[in-house]
Amino acid sequence: MAKFLGLGNALVDILVQLPNEAKLFELDLPKGSMQLVDAKRMQSILAQTEGLPRTLAAGGSAANTIHGLANLGVSAAFIGKVGDDSFGQAFASDLVQNGITPVMLRGNSESGRALAFITPDSERTFAVYLGAAIEMGANDLSLPLFHGYSHFHIEGYLVQNHNLIRHAVELAKQNGCIVSLDLASYNVVEENKDFLREIIESYVDIVFANEEEAKAFTGKHPIEALKDLSVLADIAVVKLGANGSLIKQGDNVFEIGVIDASSIDTTGAGDLYAAGFLYGLSKGLSLIKCGEIGSILSGHVIEVLGPKMDIQRWNRVKALVLEVEKN
Repeated sequence: MAKFLGLGNALVDILVQLPNEAKLFELDLPKGSMQLVDAKRMQSILAQTEGLPRTLAAGGSAANTIHGLANLGVSAAFIGKVGDDSFGQAFASDLVQNGITPVMLRGNSESGRALAFITPDSERTFAVYLGAAIEMGANDLSLPLFHGYSHFHIEGYLVQNHNLIRHAVELAKQNGCIVSLDLASYNVVEENKDFLREIIESYVDIVFANEEEAKAFTGKHPIEALKDLSVLADIAVVKLGANGSLIKQGDNVFEIGVIDASSIDTTGAGDLYAAGFLYGLSKGLSLIKCGEIGSILSGHVIEVLGPKMDIQRWNRVKALVLEVEKN
């Protein structure tokens, strides 16, 4: 039976809807990027966006993927580091409420926050204060944490600590886990290409990247980027947003479409795609079906604000997933 373990930045998402892109220029935040900020700059940005519509949700890329897997009925756990504060408590509580085993490490700083600005075209731009999350290090991880898990999922956003990522994937492989990695924002990829290449080639079985991340990593357009990624990992996936996704394993390439959806916020779309894909893979389904399930999850989450869906929407998603499994 498949059991998933995720490792990532434990962040509380603060979602802010913008009427246009002007505020991004004012804040010096390149559209579509992920910028790391310190506590002072985070407070400044929050002050400058006071009064704009905002919502809170437990987030972080790997945590979103683990949430998706858990909501599909898969046994899952998540490792992250939080502060001794209400944000950290809320994050752990959210995991438990979704049936996820929390492995919450305690940091000295405040819990991390990800400020996500959503423009009318549903594009997201992040200002991230990692807080306690950045304190997570290689010494926090040991082999017993990985015992009993068949799959290990990690986010590229952890590249602020190369030793942590390297140690994590080494432990996962020692435990016999299938390792999947979702690349981070394009600017994070650009700054860490050599390291990511080493990790993917040596330890990663499944690599996910969106179009911009794939180009940042390879310098090439989607289909050529897919080929390069597939040389490094057994299965490579390039997510193309409204144009679907591309999957390659060996000499086989599959093009996956999208479902009809009315997008209002793409937060979590890539993370939920990964959840659906990994779910299908754990069930022994074909790569085409894995991609179709990924599209079902990503297509539904973009119709809500934030990376979380309510029970009613999840029930619809699970019914559609079951149809894919049966056919």
